[in-house]
Amino acid sequence: MNTNATMNEIDLSVNLASIEMKNPILTASGTSGYGPEYLEYCDLTKLGAFTTKSITLEERLGNPPPRTVETRAGLINSIGLANVGLESFIEDKLPEARKLGIPLFVNVAGKGIDEYCKVAQTLDKCDGISALELNISCPNVSEGGIEFGTNPKLAAELVNAVRAVVKQKKLIVKLSPNVTDIVEIAHAVIQAGAEILSLINTLRGMAIDVETKKPYIARGFGGLSGPAIRPVAVYCIWQVYNKVARKRDIPIIGMGGVQFARDAIELMLAGASAVAVGTAMYIDPQTPIRIIEGLREYCVRHNIPKISEIVGCVDQPIAQ
Repeated sequence: MNTNATMNEIDLSVNLASIEMKNPILTASGTSGYGPEYLEYCDLTKLGAFTTKSITLEERLGNPPPRTVETRAGLINSIGLANVGLESFIEDKLPEARKLGIPLFVNVAGKGIDEYCKVAQTLDKCDGISALELNISCPNVSEGGIEFGTNPKLAAELVNAVRAVVKQKKLIVKLSPNVTDIVEIAHAVIQAGAEILSLINTLRGMAIDVETKKPYIARGFGGLSGPAIRPVAVYCIWQVYNKVARKRDIPIIGMGGVQFARDAIELMLAGASAVAVGTAMYIDPQTPIRIIEGLREYCVRHNIPKISEIVGCVDQPIAQ
């Protein structure tokens, strides 16, 4: 059998809580807008799924600039959930996003439980959306956001409330690494009705201009993403998969510093069923396409007929 034939036979498809994806690679929320505006830079139709930026009930302008700064091996952002708001998203953005022809995940955020529920309930009735991703872990807003993601009781209360009004879409909950025990949060949201977990969101970070003695970010701090956080993501995914998700058959979307195929493979070996690419797309918009090809090459090299076979397959000689 020649190499080309072997490459063509590799099955990259994955099943994410009954959502069929042709490959395990998708975008991370907030890095590619609403979808279509990114098409001139990357053929998103080749991805397994697309995740929109956060949608709130009303339009948000976000935090004042400057709100991004590059750091060594990473990026700190404090965008503040800037978006067009629910009504404009449904009328103007969603029809175009549907045309991508791949599963569409819409990230949902809010100031409080009522807003989360209103946004989620409305989106639940919209065609062309496969899942809603609850952003309970954003460190860049002063209300809502991360307080839900760092408190198991609050996280469960929010997910419970949203689960009660979401009848059609799958429910993804995005977890924060800014906690003492991410497994405790994962357990709480699964008990409350989460069908898929995504992790990790950004780590709190800060950068100071030593000449001016002022923070680079207007708000002072933000969320750190990029290659610097990948080992944290690997560890968190490994923990959540082995202590909670595997036992409950809950799939994980892994993210955090993914730039190359080996990074995606590392997260999958730790326990992720799918992998989201975020910050790396600012460096090279073709990153997800290169990763998909890299996954295929890896499977050929290791004689793996189906990529999903590697999920959680890391050797574990140490106590968990």
